[in-house]
Amino acid sequence: MQQYHHIETITTSQPISVIELDDDINNVIRHSRMTEGFVIISSLHTTTAITVNEHEEKLLQFIKKLLERLSSGSQDNAQRHMLAMLLGSSETIPIANRKMQLGENQSVMLLDLDGPKKRSVNIHVLGEVSQRWQ
Repeated sequence: MQQYHHIETITTSQPISVIELDDDINNVIRHSRMTEGFVIISSLHTTTAITVNEHEEKLLQFIKKLLERLSSGSQDNAQRHMLAMLLGSSETIPIANRKMQLGENQSVMLLDLDGPKKRSVNIHVLGEVSQRWQ
């Protein structure tokens, strides 16, 4: 099994941001030359989360409103840390034929709960390189 590692830097622009990562992840998978395996996506911050869901505008608005409501009222950002802990900091996605194996409407997203800030996402690919790519 081979490995490939990349840190993606993303600058968010809102206090709470939802950023789709699919293109970034797929670029890393292509660059890794892995055809089968797994990609692990993890946040490198304690007030961000990684999740899989549909990247649809009305749903994104609802998610942002809910997260704003759940994180408001705190003088420090302890609530934002707790939200990130509950949402989770990583996802593991299977790879087949050099593509993430997600459902038709699924996307991998970064949730920034304490922006705007510069954020880092670890993208780690584990798998096999096809003979064609060696």
